[in-house]
Amino acid sequence: MPIPSTSHLVLIPSYNPGSKVYDTVREARAQWNPVWVVVDGSTDGTADGLCALASQDDGLHVITLPTNQGKGAAVLQGLEEALRAGFTHCLCMDSDGQHPATLIPRFMEASRRAPDAMVLGVPVFDASAPALRVKGRKISNWWANLETLWMGIGDSLYGFRVYPAAALRDVMQGQRWMRRFDFDPEAVVRLCWRGVRPVNLPAPVKYLRADEGGVSHFNYWRDNRLLTWMHIRLMVGFAVRLPLLLLRKIFS
Repeated sequence: MPIPSTSHLVLIPSYNPGSKVYDTVREARAQWNPVWVVVDGSTDGTADGLCALASQDDGLHVITLPTNQGKGAAVLQGLEEALRAGFTHCLCMDSDGQHPATLIPRFMEASRRAPDAMVLGVPVFDASAPALRVKGRKISNWWANLETLWMGIGDSLYGFRVYPAAALRDVMQGQRWMRRFDFDPEAVVRLCWRGVRPVNLPAPVKYLRADEGGVSHFNYWRDNRLLTWMHIRLMVGFAVRLPLLLLRKIFS
């Protein structure tokens, strides 16, 4: 039976994920209640399919955005509605089947024990992981840890994580970035700057082949340019905040 909660919900941003999204949602619902899906302007028919599922399941809520706005924008829409509904924390996971729904209860329990923290998944890769992406994320992780004076970010890119909803909403509303592929790493850095400490838990990640229903919107050159520009912005912010971060590091 799914674990019910009035404080923690599962939030799944979704953009043209193909039929794998239905498995993802069912697996999440088997573990947790409620589950919300934000359909980010999908054109693959999954919006209708998800709404049909929700019409038969009180624990599933679907928010449909008219146009594609990006992962971060979809998460922000979900956060704002979740906070209005009285929820305090959101576990974000991808819609494409890469993230381990069976670990939802464990991550939620870690969040309940440390409600002021963010619970970050640290990916455990198998043979399906593209070597270029595994190696490339080490660069982003190094920069994220530098930008936070090594506050303990286990992985800056893995999107399976629990956020304190109000803190993340405030960070996102305070600037115009974090709306697309730059959402995950920038969120953890900016939350660290606000004093939200990371709690790291291992979690497997699986890269599905096309014949397994895998769909990827990752574009190596476009998205790495976006990450490069993100880290330039963050380094400027880091320089401004360095005295405060040093004091926090010394007295923590």
